[in-house]
Amino acid sequence: MKKLFFFFIPLLLLAFEPIKPIPEHISYNKQKALLGKYLFFDPILSKNRKISCSSCHDFNHGGADPRPVSVGVGGKKGKVNSPTVYNAYFNFRQFWNGRARDLKDQANGPVHAPNEMAMDAKEIEKRLNNNPFYKKLFKKVYHTDHIKYWMVLDAIAEFEKALITPDSKFDLYLKGKAKLSPLEKKGYILFKQLGCITCHNGINIGGNSFQKIGAVKPYDKPAVGDRYEVTKRAFDRYRYKVPSLRNIALTAPYFHDGSVKTLDEAVEKMAYHNLGFKLSPEEKKAIVAFLKTLTGKKPKILEQ
Repeated sequence: MKKLFFFFIPLLLLAFEPIKPIPEHISYNKQKALLGKYLFFDPILSKNRKISCSSCHDFNHGGADPRPVSVGVGGKKGKVNSPTVYNAYFNFRQFWNGRARDLKDQANGPVHAPNEMAMDAKEIEKRLNNNPFYKKLFKKVYHTDHIKYWMVLDAIAEFEKALITPDSKFDLYLKGKAKLSPLEKKGYILFKQLGCITCHNGINIGGNSFQKIGAVKPYDKPAVGDRYEVTKRAFDRYRYKVPSLRNIALTAPYFHDGSVKTLDEAVEKMAYHNLGFKLSPEEKKAIVAFLKTLTGKKPKILEQ
């Protein structure tokens, strides 16, 4: 009886935590996801055959872009920093302004954007149908001799679905399988006490709401790529999808505009602009220590 009691304590505590651990496994079609992986890394989907999805989502950089803004076909620059593709499956909307409802919808955007891949769906179909390698792979997955554009989006979305990063130190802590250091624990307590948890919660520690940057102290840079561009409502100026904090230590630069170079600075600015606090050096150090516990394992599909 005593063993059962101690077994259920972590489960009971987890039920009341505002952050939930990522599952260790997720169900997906492996053949389809591996096809999507080939497409994700292949510049064949861009007009000049030089830009791939992976050009802006670097798996050695937490699935994000290490540049402030992404650079597409012909050196054209985007307006916002490409967010991480890791754990994107858990976001309630895609893109900073939430203009895409799911991963398939999101995959469609960069392909056609003139400052990204600048490609046409019919041209993609033509290229892939003239490629024996892809003809074989698509037939194996979709059981047809003719590749259609929707299949491309479907396969890429399935690959992205598989890009989960479980077993961060904090996930293991939530499940009673690891201990946080005193500094990390202090950082988590501050994270909740100061109000960071209000927006950064749930399984993805964000990605589940739109919030205004500069809610307390006005943000000092132009609003680019915000929710207003989708809704045209004045209320949505400076409102963005709250980014996931998973793997945040790997994904600099920060914010929608890529204007913040370090995690320390990002913590300091968010505390000031959105919560109205000026953090002490000790408080900032503790919160950063907690955020570093959110780095998970690389997705298994990247090794296949």
